[in-house]
Amino acid sequence: MVKTVLKIDGMMCGMCEAHVNDAIRKAVPEAKKVASSHTKGESSFICETEPDPAVLKDAIDKTGYTVLSQKSEPYKKKLFGLF
Repeated sequence: MVKTVLKIDGMMCGMCEAHVNDAIRKAVPEAKKVASSHTKGESSFICETEPDPAVLKDAIDKTGYTVLSQKSEPYKKKLFGLF
């Protein structure tokens, strides 16, 4: 699994977050745990493989927001209660 974090400019409210989440889901249908934060200016999701940055940028740009950066790294599931 790969976690991808996008820095996005232009999100101002919860509806903006929803628009970006929808764009991500359409561009990367296998994306899971899609979440955006207008206060942090970022969106994140996990999927099996690293997504194509050009496809994501194009999908989000079409919604009127701007992708500033994209970072992908191996996703490690958090285990609660284990020390």
